[in-house]
Amino acid sequence: MIHKMGLFEEYYTSVKEGKKIVEVRLNDEKRRRIKLGDKIKFIKLPEENEIIYVEVLELIKYDTFKAMYEDIPFQQFDCEGWRMEDMLKGTYQIYTSEQENKWGTLAIKMKVLNDC
Repeated sequence: MIHKMGLFEEYYTSVKEGKKIVEVRLNDEKRRRIKLGDKIKFIKLPEENEIIYVEVLELIKYDTFKAMYEDIPFQQFDCEGWRMEDMLKGTYQIYTSEQENKWGTLAIKMKVLNDC
């Protein structure tokens, strides 16, 4: 199955270059449909003029973003050298704590596919 998601340019480029190997999302209804081996079609935002495909290698659920960031090295998010407060501040600019409490969080480990 192929899932479609948007990524802003900075994160899109990081995934495309193989530097960001873990994507951070809420574990909402859409993400709960993702299975190991599925593909994700990332569309570069806001232009929507580029796409890349990745394969899902691992799905790890966490109650909070903080728990995720305590467990996974920042370099896997292409955030080496960041502090926990920077990681959380950036994440809460995208998601609210209410959403986090409702859905929990999901780390999607992935690899870029060059043959799609």
